[in-house]
Amino acid sequence: MTQTTLDLTGLKCPLPALKTRKALKSVKPGDFLEVHCTDPLSVIDIPNLIRETGDKVEISERTEKRIVFLIEKAGAAAD
Repeated sequence: MTQTTLDLTGLKCPLPALKTRKALKSVKPGDFLEVHCTDPLSVIDIPNLIRETGDKVEISERTEKRIVFLIEKAGAAAD
């Protein structure tokens, strides 16, 4: 199990979702992608993206200044 961190602080919609989608392509099933965002719309965009990809997401941190998502890449059977 590996965890990769993607720092998207300062980027505005739709870039956090687009860059998260691109980064997920290089994550292996069962591994994690931690995404750091500052765009308030990312709390809508990223979960919607993950619903489309079939992976799992949770918000591991949410403050006024940043949101951290922890995304688990789905197994090969779910792809």
